[in-house]
Amino acid sequence: MNKRIIDNNPLISTNEVLRPTYVEIDLQQLKNNYYAIKKHVSPSKIMVILKANAYGHGLVRIAKFMENLEADYLGVAVLEEGILLREHRIKMPILVLGGILGNQIPLFIKNNLTLTASSIEKLQAIDSAAQAMNTIAKVHLKIDTGMERIGVHYYNAEKFLENTLKYKNIKLEGIYSHFANSSSENLSYTNLQYERFLEVLDFFDKHSIKTPIRHISNSGAMLQFPEANLDLVRPGISLFGVMPSLNVKNILGLKPTLEWKSRVVYFKVIKPNHPVGYGSTWETKHNIRAVTVPVGYGDGYFRSMTGKAKVLLNDKKYDVIGTISMDQIVVNIGNDSSYNNDEIILIGEGKNNKITCEDLAGWAGTIPYEILTNINTRVPRIYKGG
Repeated sequence: MNKRIIDNNPLISTNEVLRPTYVEIDLQQLKNNYYAIKKHVSPSKIMVILKANAYGHGLVRIAKFMENLEADYLGVAVLEEGILLREHRIKMPILVLGGILGNQIPLFIKNNLTLTASSIEKLQAIDSAAQAMNTIAKVHLKIDTGMERIGVHYYNAEKFLENTLKYKNIKLEGIYSHFANSSSENLSYTNLQYERFLEVLDFFDKHSIKTPIRHISNSGAMLQFPEANLDLVRPGISLFGVMPSLNVKNILGLKPTLEWKSRVVYFKVIKPNHPVGYGSTWETKHNIRAVTVPVGYGDGYFRSMTGKAKVLLNDKKYDVIGTISMDQIVVNIGNDSSYNNDEIILIGEGKNNKITCEDLAGWAGTIPYEILTNINTRVPRIYKGG
């Protein structure tokens, strides 16, 4: 099986995986997920959201793969992500979803990145910068329908939209908003936000102006509020086979694309009255066998999972004992046997057992998004299939 390391990992200087702790990403499964979403939302187009290192999967490599699949758009959170993709010769349209500062605007234009305009002042600054560079800037307008982050409030949107008509160096390509609760069981607020967005969009019909690309649907809405798909949808975590919340049913049969693995590097017998780890918070009442695994909170294996986390070894679940350290964990294997180099599954499936991203989120008291996006870049990414 051919395996390749992520393009831009500064810790990998050879063609070999030196570290026994790594993430394996199944590109064939990613392809399957993408086509399932594409079929589900057709005829809407797709903006693949690759924020935060593509939800831990590797920004550059996943972007290249999406370009090969001929996805319509990419979405990132910050300017630096967009520039990195351009430096790696990604040519497809890229929308930067986050807020912008005036001194960043020339870099957006220079790198052919689509800007989010979230106020009249931002529109003016974008137009001025584009005029000074003798070019046209591509813009998507951001409407705040109830998230209260960035964007013009829906009730002030008409003046905002009127202003877009007077700028000669701006190409109005799209208009969008973002749902706050589309992954909830109760979709009443989602419906309210959608109605507000539609009211804003009436501006274009009233003024006989061609409506730009409309988008508001994220992973949760795509799966349980399809009427909001409009011209384009923005799948993020769902593309990687993880549901945005436990309330959202996996109606498309999407499967996880990431497994996190390591290997046993040490075996020992621990006797009673010999506590394990920092703070000496755990000790055994009888002899146990234990193994050490080279992963810790420095890799994104959260310390808050202490006393709760489990791993898979030889298709059996075992407890992580003692406080999770920066670089190592200790696993209680009871009276069972293990050897150096035995595979440890942190996230993934064995033949009869599995540990999911959702499991880690539950142990850490957080959400799957945070688990995936916190897997440190010192953990090599290995790609298979696709």
